[in-house]
Amino acid sequence: MQQRPDWIPDGVDLEKPSAARCYDFYLGGAHNFEVDRELGRKVMEVVPNVKEIAVNNRAFLRRAVRYCLDQGIRQFLDIGSGIPTVGNVHEIAQAVDPEARVVYVDNEPVAVAHSRSILEGTDRATIVQADLLDVESVLDAPETRRMLDFSRPIAVMMVALVHFVPESSKPREVIRRYYERLPVGSYLGFSHVTGDHYMEGVQGLVKLYENSINPVTLRTRDEVAELISDFQLVEPGVVYVPDWRPDTQEDVWDNPERSIVYGAVGRKV
Repeated sequence: MQQRPDWIPDGVDLEKPSAARCYDFYLGGAHNFEVDRELGRKVMEVVPNVKEIAVNNRAFLRRAVRYCLDQGIRQFLDIGSGIPTVGNVHEIAQAVDPEARVVYVDNEPVAVAHSRSILEGTDRATIVQADLLDVESVLDAPETRRMLDFSRPIAVMMVALVHFVPESSKPREVIRRYYERLPVGSYLGFSHVTGDHYMEGVQGLVKLYENSINPVTLRTRDEVAELISDFQLVEPGVVYVPDWRPDTQEDVWDNPERSIVYGAVGRKV
C-alpha cells in the first residue's frame, strides 16, 4: 500500500487504477498514482501513441465545444469530465462568452475533489459527483438545476466516456433518457474508442483495463452511430476524431484511424 497523499478523498481505492487518473497520466498531469502509471506504461507498450491519442481526443472536445458556441449554445454539461487539465470546457466557453455556464459531472472522487478545488470562487461552473448511468442524479442535482436553464438548449459532452459502459448497462437507453430530457436545439458531443482498425493493439488495451475500475467495451462505427442515433448528426457525421472539423494543422493526421477513437456531434431537432 503506497503512502496516501493528504489531498486524496477518503474512500479512494489506491490499489486499482482508474481511467480518469490514467487519462491524466497520458496528458502529463500530476493527479495520478503509481498504480495508474503502471497501467499507463503497459498500455503504451500495446498502443504506443496513446498519449497522442489522449491529446487528440482533448482537441476534439475543444472543437466540439467551439462548434456549439458558434451555434449560440451558452450552457454545457460535461459528463465524465475527468481530472481538470488545460483546456477545460469552462475555459473554452468563457473565453468566448464570460457568461457561459458549465456543469462538470464525474464519479471519480479524485476528479471531483480536484475540480472543486479549481472551481472554488467560480460562480458560472460547478461539479457534480454522479454516474452517467444515474440520469436523475446528474440532471436533477441541485448544482445542475441551479446552473443550467432547461428551457434553453444545452450542449452535453460525453467524450471518451461511453466505452466504459458495458452493453449490460444499456448505454443506448441511457443516452436516449438524456435526449428526452434535453430541450430542442440541444447538442451532444461524443467520442468512443473502437477496434475497427489496429484491432490487435486495441484488444491489448482492453485486456489491460479489465482489472481496473473502468473496463473498456469496444464498438464499431455502426454501433457508435446507433448509440447516438436520436440526435441529428452534423457534418461530417461519425468519423475518426482527427477528421472531425480540424481547425489547425496539428489536428490533421495522415492516418486518422490511428486515433482509434470515433467522434461526432449531434443536435436534438
